[in-house]
Amino acid sequence: MRLAFPVDGGRGYAGAVLRQSAADQEITVELQSTKTADPELALKQIARIISIDYDGNEFLSVGQRDRVIAELQTRFPGHRPVLFHSPYEAAAWSIISARKPSATAARTRTAISERLGHSFTLAGQTVHAFPQPDVLSDLSNVPGLDQTKARRLHKIADAGAELQADALKSRGPEEAFSYAQTLEGIGPFYASLIVLRATGFADAPLRIPEPRTLNYAAELYDDPQLSLERLTQLAENWRPFRTWSTVLIRIAAAHARAQQQVTSSGARPPHDIQETAGRSSHTPEERF
Repeated sequence: MRLAFPVDGGRGYAGAVLRQSAADQEITVELQSTKTADPELALKQIARIISIDYDGNEFLSVGQRDRVIAELQTRFPGHRPVLFHSPYEAAAWSIISARKPSATAARTRTAISERLGHSFTLAGQTVHAFPQPDVLSDLSNVPGLDQTKARRLHKIADAGAELQADALKSRGPEEAFSYAQTLEGIGPFYASLIVLRATGFADAPLRIPEPRTLNYAAELYDDPQLSLERLTQLAENWRPFRTWSTVLIRIAAAHARAQQQVTSSGARPPHDIQETAGRSSHTPEERF
């Protein structure tokens, strides 16, 4: 896995190559950083991005209380959520990607990163880090961004300090969800993205009726009428890993959908789409 990102705290950039030779082996990190970046902060951030800042063995205990989670833990052993580099980047991606195909939005994000961020050569590939908030404030004239989106990105840059992971985590998931919606251009869906898939809460509830998760959960729990309220009740058994359990259901749904597409097309099965460290490059359009 290759990562390039603005380091938490608003100072400098880091690039890293993560490798894991086997599921039961340690993850090695080859770290590069700019002079103003704190390497220790960068390593802490990497741990959050790939969710190794929590004890995975404790997550297994959730399966002892919930048969569905137990089955998914068996089908997808060792899976942990892979997060955006930071809530700030997730918020910026939310603005860039709104009402655009993900591939188009990814090209716009890359263009911004090439122009204003920092580039690293990681395992033979050039990877561009998104600009720090104080640099993003200088954004102008980027193809694919209209004036409204450019203005909203400037607002995200202005809120960069509040969109640091530690700052949002200190609010707790509910207040963080509410705060994210005060940002121009961020509604409930993207607020949920910022809180669940960027901040690092292991135990935050699903706050919106996300169809993919609800539909597959309904199938798994054999409840065709499953509502967000009912899923929230079931999720009490997932504490203190409600976020991880929700992501695990989404992973299973993605696999099921991919298998259905293969079956209907008769094509060869694609490479595994597992959402774990060391198995793919980290790009924001892969998340949520």
